[in-house]
Amino acid sequence: MNNFVRGFTSRLFVDLAVDLGTANTLVYVGGHGIVLNEPSVVALRRGSGSEEVLAVGAEAFGMLGRTPRELQIVKPLKDGVIASYYVAERMLKHFIAKALGEGFFRPAVRRLVICIPHGATPVDRRAIEESARDAGAREVFVVEEPIVAAIGAGLPVHLPCGNMVVDIGGGTSEVAVLSMSSVVHAKSVKAGGTRMDDAIVNYVRRNHGMSIGSSQAEVIKRKVASAYPGEVINEIKLHGRSLSRGLHSQFLLNSNEVREALNDTLEEIVQSVQDVLSHTPPELGADISQRGLVLTGGGALLPKLDSLIRERAAVPAFVAEDPLTCVVRGCGHLLETHGTVRQMGGGSD
Repeated sequence: MNNFVRGFTSRLFVDLAVDLGTANTLVYVGGHGIVLNEPSVVALRRGSGSEEVLAVGAEAFGMLGRTPRELQIVKPLKDGVIASYYVAERMLKHFIAKALGEGFFRPAVRRLVICIPHGATPVDRRAIEESARDAGAREVFVVEEPIVAAIGAGLPVHLPCGNMVVDIGGGTSEVAVLSMSSVVHAKSVKAGGTRMDDAIVNYVRRNHGMSIGSSQAEVIKRKVASAYPGEVINEIKLHGRSLSRGLHSQFLLNSNEVREALNDTLEEIVQSVQDVLSHTPPELGADISQRGLVLTGGGALLPKLDSLIRERAAVPAFVAEDPLTCVVRGCGHLLETHGTVRQMGGGSD
Protein backbone atom coordinates (compact mmCIF):
# COMPACT_ATOMS: atom_id res chain seq x y z
CA MET A 1 0.00 0.00 0.00
CA ASN A 2 2.81 2.38 0.89
CA ASN A 3 4.50 1.73 -2.46
CA PHE A 4 1.20 2.37 -4.24
CA VAL A 5 0.70 5.68 -2.43
CA ARG A 6 4.30 6.68 -3.08
CA GLY A 7 4.00 5.86 -6.77
CA PHE A 8 0.71 7.74 -7.07
CA THR A 9 2.15 10.77 -5.28
CA SER A 10 5.20 10.79 -7.57
CA ARG A 11 2.85 11.18 -10.53
CA LEU A 12 1.11 14.12 -8.89
CA PHE A 13 4.21 16.00 -7.73
CA VAL A 14 7.77 16.38 -9.01
CA ASP A 15 10.92 18.09 -7.77
CA LEU A 16 12.95 20.26 -10.14
CA ALA A 17 16.41 21.81 -10.22
CA VAL A 18 17.02 24.77 -12.52
CA ASP A 19 20.20 26.45 -13.71
CA LEU A 20 18.70 29.75 -14.87
CA GLY A 21 21.68 31.11 -16.78
CA THR A 22 22.35 34.24 -18.77
CA ALA A 23 23.05 32.20 -21.90
CA ASN A 24 21.28 28.86 -21.30
CA THR A 25 18.70 27.38 -18.95
CA LEU A 26 18.92 23.74 -17.88
CA VAL A 27 16.19 21.82 -16.04
CA TYR A 28 16.72 18.66 -13.98
CA VAL A 29 13.72 16.52 -12.98
CA GLY A 30 14.09 14.46 -9.82
CA GLY A 31 14.49 10.80 -10.68
CA HIS A 32 15.02 11.50 -14.40
CA GLY A 33 18.04 13.80 -14.70
CA ILE A 34 18.53 16.68 -17.14
CA VAL A 35 15.56 16.95 -19.48
CA LEU A 36 15.98 20.45 -20.96
CA ASN A 37 18.87 22.64 -22.13
CA GLU A 38 17.83 25.69 -24.16
CA PRO A 39 18.99 29.29 -24.77
CA SER A 40 17.69 31.85 -22.24
CA VAL A 41 15.98 34.04 -24.85
CA VAL A 42 12.42 35.15 -25.55
CA ALA A 43 10.88 36.56 -28.73
CA LEU A 44 8.45 39.41 -28.00
CA ARG A 45 6.03 41.42 -30.10
CA ARG A 46 5.76 44.84 -28.50
CA GLY A 47 2.70 46.92 -29.22
CA SER A 48 1.16 50.00 -27.66
CA GLY A 49 1.66 49.33 -23.97
CA SER A 50 1.62 45.53 -24.27
CA GLU A 51 3.98 42.62 -24.84
CA GLU A 52 3.16 39.29 -26.47
CA VAL A 53 5.48 36.30 -26.08
CA LEU A 54 5.85 34.61 -29.45
CA ALA A 55 8.62 32.08 -28.81
CA VAL A 56 10.93 30.93 -26.03
CA GLY A 57 14.28 29.14 -25.91
CA ALA A 58 15.63 27.39 -28.99
CA GLU A 59 12.77 28.60 -31.18
CA ALA A 60 13.38 32.23 -30.17
CA PHE A 61 17.16 31.84 -30.57
CA GLY A 62 16.62 30.69 -34.16
CA MET A 63 15.00 34.08 -34.84
CA LEU A 64 18.04 36.03 -33.62
CA GLY A 65 19.06 38.58 -36.25
CA ARG A 66 16.17 37.55 -38.51
CA THR A 67 13.18 39.34 -36.95
CA PRO A 68 11.19 42.27 -38.40
CA ARG A 69 11.26 45.59 -36.58
CA GLU A 70 8.16 44.99 -34.46
CA LEU A 71 9.65 41.82 -32.95
CA GLN A 72 12.40 41.81 -30.35
CA ILE A 73 14.63 39.04 -29.04
CA VAL A 74 15.12 39.56 -25.30
CA LYS A 75 17.55 37.99 -22.83
CA PRO A 76 15.74 38.36 -19.48
CA LEU A 77 18.89 37.70 -17.43
CA LYS A 78 21.98 39.87 -17.32
CA ASP A 79 25.17 38.97 -15.44
CA GLY A 80 23.42 35.96 -13.92
CA VAL A 81 20.50 37.88 -12.36
CA ILE A 82 17.05 38.86 -13.57
CA ALA A 83 16.95 42.04 -15.66
CA SER A 84 13.31 41.73 -16.76
CA TYR A 85 11.08 40.07 -14.17
CA TYR A 86 8.00 39.63 -16.38
CA VAL A 87 9.92 38.06 -19.25
CA ALA A 88 12.01 35.85 -16.92
CA GLU A 89 8.87 34.53 -15.22
CA ARG A 90 7.22 33.73 -18.58
CA MET A 91 10.39 32.03 -19.79
CA LEU A 92 10.79 29.95 -16.64
CA LYS A 93 7.10 28.95 -16.73
CA HIS A 94 7.52 27.82 -20.36
CA PHE A 95 10.64 25.77 -19.59
CA ILE A 96 9.04 24.11 -16.55
CA ALA A 97 5.93 23.19 -18.57
CA LYS A 98 8.12 21.78 -21.35
CA ALA A 99 10.22 19.79 -18.87
CA LEU A 100 7.09 18.26 -17.31
CA GLY A 101 5.76 17.20 -20.70
CA GLU A 102 2.43 17.45 -22.44
CA GLY A 103 -0.81 15.99 -21.19
CA PHE A 104 -3.84 16.79 -19.09
CA PHE A 105 -2.44 15.23 -15.88
CA ARG A 106 0.76 17.26 -15.74
CA PRO A 107 2.34 16.96 -12.26
CA ALA A 108 2.73 19.96 -9.94
CA VAL A 109 6.15 21.23 -8.88
CA ARG A 110 6.61 20.45 -5.20
CA ARG A 111 10.19 21.66 -4.66
CA LEU A 112 12.43 23.71 -6.92
CA VAL A 113 16.14 24.29 -6.38
CA ILE A 114 17.59 27.24 -8.29
CA CYS A 115 20.97 28.96 -8.09
CA ILE A 116 22.22 32.55 -7.93
CA PRO A 117 25.71 34.07 -8.35
CA HIS A 118 27.69 34.47 -5.13
CA GLY A 119 27.70 38.24 -5.60
CA ALA A 120 23.90 38.51 -6.02
CA THR A 121 22.11 41.03 -3.79
CA PRO A 122 19.12 40.25 -1.52
CA VAL A 123 16.94 41.98 -4.13
CA ASP A 124 18.31 39.65 -6.82
CA ARG A 125 17.64 36.67 -4.57
CA ARG A 126 14.02 37.71 -3.95
CA ALA A 127 13.47 38.23 -7.69
CA ILE A 128 14.68 34.68 -8.40
CA GLU A 129 12.51 33.23 -5.61
CA GLU A 130 9.39 35.11 -6.70
CA SER A 131 9.93 34.24 -10.35
CA ALA A 132 10.22 30.53 -9.49
CA ARG A 133 7.15 30.66 -7.25
CA ASP A 134 5.10 32.54 -9.86
CA ALA A 135 6.17 29.91 -12.39
CA GLY A 136 4.38 27.29 -10.27
CA ALA A 137 6.80 25.99 -7.62
CA ARG A 138 5.30 25.41 -4.17
CA GLU A 139 8.61 25.54 -2.28
CA VAL A 140 11.73 27.29 -3.57
CA PHE A 141 15.32 26.83 -2.43
CA VAL A 142 17.97 29.29 -3.63
CA VAL A 143 21.60 28.12 -3.47
CA GLU A 144 24.87 29.79 -4.38
CA GLU A 145 26.27 28.88 -7.77
CA PRO A 146 29.88 28.07 -6.74
CA ILE A 147 28.68 25.46 -4.23
CA VAL A 148 26.45 23.56 -6.66
CA ALA A 149 29.05 23.88 -9.45
CA ALA A 150 31.62 22.23 -7.17
CA ILE A 151 29.16 19.50 -6.16
CA GLY A 152 28.33 18.85 -9.82
CA ALA A 153 32.06 18.60 -10.57
CA GLY A 154 32.46 15.93 -7.91
CA LEU A 155 34.43 17.95 -5.35
CA PRO A 156 34.14 16.85 -1.69
CA VAL A 157 32.77 20.20 -0.53
CA HIS A 158 31.43 18.71 2.74
CA LEU A 159 34.93 17.84 4.00
CA PRO A 160 37.21 20.17 6.03
CA CYS A 161 39.62 20.71 3.15
CA GLY A 162 40.18 23.33 0.46
CA ASN A 163 38.17 22.98 -2.75
CA MET A 164 38.41 25.60 -5.49
CA VAL A 165 36.01 26.05 -8.39
CA VAL A 166 36.04 28.53 -11.29
CA ASP A 167 32.57 28.56 -12.84
CA ILE A 168 32.56 30.52 -16.11
CA GLY A 169 28.98 31.14 -17.19
CA GLY A 170 27.37 33.34 -19.79
CA GLY A 171 27.17 36.49 -17.69
CA THR A 172 29.60 36.01 -14.81
CA SER A 173 32.60 34.02 -13.68
CA GLU A 174 32.41 32.77 -10.09
CA VAL A 175 35.70 31.97 -8.40
CA ALA A 176 35.39 30.38 -4.96
CA VAL A 177 37.24 28.44 -2.30
CA LEU A 178 34.96 26.07 -0.40
CA SER A 179 35.27 24.01 2.75
CA MET A 180 32.69 22.15 4.88
CA SER A 181 29.82 23.04 2.50
CA SER A 182 30.47 26.78 2.80
CA VAL A 183 32.14 29.51 0.77
CA VAL A 184 35.39 30.57 2.48
CA HIS A 185 36.24 33.30 -0.03
CA ALA A 186 34.80 34.09 -3.43
CA LYS A 187 34.76 36.66 -6.18
CA SER A 188 32.20 37.21 -8.91
CA VAL A 189 33.26 39.12 -12.05
CA LYS A 190 31.21 40.14 -15.07
CA ALA A 191 33.47 38.27 -17.46
CA GLY A 192 31.75 35.31 -19.08
CA GLY A 193 30.75 33.87 -22.42
CA THR A 194 28.56 36.82 -23.44
CA ARG A 195 31.39 39.27 -22.89
CA MET A 196 33.69 37.02 -24.93
CA ASP A 197 31.17 37.09 -27.80
CA ASP A 198 30.94 40.89 -27.58
CA ALA A 199 34.74 41.17 -27.59
CA ILE A 200 34.98 39.11 -30.79
CA VAL A 201 32.23 41.15 -32.48
CA ASN A 202 33.98 44.41 -31.54
CA TYR A 203 37.40 43.14 -32.65
CA VAL A 204 36.05 42.16 -36.08
CA ARG A 205 34.34 45.54 -36.41
CA ARG A 206 37.45 47.46 -35.37
CA ASN A 207 40.15 45.48 -37.22
CA HIS A 208 38.32 44.11 -40.25
CA GLY A 209 35.66 46.75 -40.75
CA MET A 210 33.02 44.01 -40.81
CA SER A 211 29.80 43.51 -38.85
CA ILE A 212 28.96 40.02 -37.54
CA GLY A 213 26.33 38.76 -35.07
CA SER A 214 26.76 37.21 -31.63
CA SER A 215 25.76 33.78 -32.99
CA GLN A 216 28.74 33.94 -35.36
CA ALA A 217 30.99 34.94 -32.46
CA GLU A 218 29.87 31.78 -30.67
CA VAL A 219 30.86 29.70 -33.71
CA ILE A 220 34.26 31.42 -33.79
CA LYS A 221 34.85 30.56 -30.12
CA ARG A 222 33.95 26.95 -30.76
CA LYS A 223 36.08 26.47 -33.87
CA VAL A 224 39.26 28.56 -33.61
CA ALA A 225 39.46 30.21 -30.18
CA SER A 226 42.16 29.28 -27.69
CA ALA A 227 43.23 30.83 -24.41
CA TYR A 228 46.86 29.86 -24.91
CA PRO A 229 49.19 30.22 -27.92
CA GLY A 230 49.59 27.09 -29.99
CA GLU A 231 52.00 25.95 -32.66
CA VAL A 232 49.25 25.78 -35.27
CA ILE A 233 47.35 28.91 -36.35
CA ASN A 234 43.79 28.03 -37.35
CA GLU A 235 41.58 30.11 -39.63
CA ILE A 236 37.85 30.42 -40.15
CA LYS A 237 35.99 31.85 -43.14
CA LEU A 238 33.19 34.21 -42.16
CA HIS A 239 30.38 36.12 -43.82
CA GLY A 240 29.79 39.69 -42.69
CA ARG A 241 28.62 43.10 -43.75
CA SER A 242 31.20 45.72 -44.70
CA LEU A 243 30.79 48.81 -42.54
CA SER A 244 32.17 51.06 -45.26
CA ARG A 245 30.37 49.67 -48.32
CA GLY A 246 27.31 48.09 -46.74
CA LEU A 247 27.81 44.94 -48.83
CA HIS A 248 28.02 41.38 -47.57
CA SER A 249 31.28 39.55 -48.23
CA GLN A 250 33.63 36.88 -46.90
CA PHE A 251 36.75 37.39 -44.80
CA LEU A 252 39.19 35.29 -42.77
CA LEU A 253 39.85 35.37 -39.03
CA ASN A 254 42.64 33.40 -37.34
CA SER A 255 43.13 31.97 -33.86
CA ASN A 256 45.78 34.54 -32.89
CA GLU A 257 43.31 37.36 -33.60
CA VAL A 258 40.60 35.67 -31.56
CA ARG A 259 42.97 35.23 -28.62
CA GLU A 260 43.84 38.93 -28.84
CA ALA A 261 40.14 39.79 -28.83
CA LEU A 262 39.56 37.66 -25.71
CA ASN A 263 42.66 38.83 -23.86
CA ASP A 264 41.01 41.41 -21.56
CA THR A 265 38.20 39.03 -20.54
CA LEU A 266 40.61 36.16 -19.87
CA GLU A 267 42.92 38.48 -17.93
CA GLU A 268 40.06 39.46 -15.63
CA ILE A 269 39.23 35.80 -14.96
CA VAL A 270 42.87 34.95 -14.24
CA GLN A 271 43.22 37.99 -11.98
CA SER A 272 40.15 36.96 -10.00
CA VAL A 273 41.67 33.48 -9.47
CA GLN A 274 44.87 35.07 -8.19
CA ASP A 275 42.92 37.43 -5.91
CA VAL A 276 40.88 34.62 -4.34
CA LEU A 277 43.99 32.49 -3.79
CA SER A 278 45.75 35.43 -2.11
CA HIS A 279 42.88 35.69 0.42
CA THR A 280 42.69 31.95 1.10
CA PRO A 281 43.88 30.69 4.53
CA PRO A 282 47.27 28.91 4.25
CA GLU A 283 45.93 25.48 5.25
CA LEU A 284 43.25 25.53 2.55
CA GLY A 285 45.69 27.05 0.07
CA ALA A 286 48.02 24.10 0.64
CA ASP A 287 45.16 21.71 -0.18
CA ILE A 288 44.46 23.56 -3.43
CA SER A 289 48.16 23.61 -4.37
CA GLN A 290 48.19 19.82 -4.07
CA ARG A 291 44.77 18.94 -5.51
CA GLY A 292 44.22 21.86 -7.90
CA LEU A 293 41.16 23.81 -8.97
CA VAL A 294 38.31 22.75 -11.24
CA LEU A 295 36.85 24.72 -14.17
CA THR A 296 33.09 24.47 -14.75
CA GLY A 297 30.51 26.28 -16.89
CA GLY A 298 30.33 26.73 -20.64
CA GLY A 299 33.39 29.01 -20.63
CA ALA A 300 35.51 26.12 -19.36
CA LEU A 301 35.18 24.59 -22.85
CA LEU A 302 37.49 27.30 -24.24
CA PRO A 303 40.56 25.30 -25.33
CA LYS A 304 43.67 25.61 -23.12
CA LEU A 305 42.03 27.86 -20.54
CA ASP A 306 43.19 25.39 -17.91
CA SER A 307 46.78 25.75 -19.22
CA LEU A 308 46.60 29.54 -18.96
CA ILE A 309 45.30 29.45 -15.37
CA ARG A 310 47.79 26.73 -14.40
CA GLU A 311 50.68 28.88 -15.60
CA ARG A 312 49.48 32.22 -14.21
CA ALA A 313 48.07 31.06 -10.86
CA ALA A 314 50.75 28.42 -10.21
CA VAL A 315 48.23 25.73 -9.19
CA PRO A 316 47.01 22.64 -11.02
CA ALA A 317 43.85 23.31 -13.04
CA PHE A 318 41.43 20.80 -14.55
CA VAL A 319 38.28 20.99 -16.66
CA ALA A 320 35.33 19.18 -15.09
CA GLU A 321 33.59 16.40 -16.95
CA ASP A 322 30.72 17.95 -18.93
CA PRO A 323 31.37 21.42 -17.43
CA LEU A 324 28.24 22.96 -18.98
CA THR A 325 25.94 20.83 -16.80
CA CYS A 326 27.86 20.92 -13.50
CA VAL A 327 25.63 23.57 -11.91
CA VAL A 328 22.31 21.87 -12.66
CA ARG A 329 23.72 18.44 -11.73
CA GLY A 330 24.88 19.93 -8.42
CA CYS A 331 21.39 21.36 -7.85
CA GLY A 332 19.92 17.97 -8.73
CA HIS A 333 22.21 16.25 -6.23
CA LEU A 334 20.95 18.55 -3.46
CA LEU A 335 17.39 17.92 -4.58
CA GLU A 336 17.75 14.16 -4.24
CA THR A 337 19.82 14.16 -1.03
CA HIS A 338 17.39 14.27 1.86
CA GLY A 339 17.85 17.26 4.14
CA THR A 340 20.80 18.68 2.22
CA VAL A 341 18.80 21.36 0.39
CA ARG A 342 17.73 23.01 3.62
CA GLN A 343 21.31 23.08 4.85
CA MET A 344 22.72 24.58 1.64
CA GLY A 345 20.08 27.16 0.73
CA GLY A 346 17.23 29.02 2.30
CA GLY A 347 13.73 27.99 1.38
CA SER A 348 10.98 30.52 0.79
CA ASP A 349 7.77 29.72 2.61
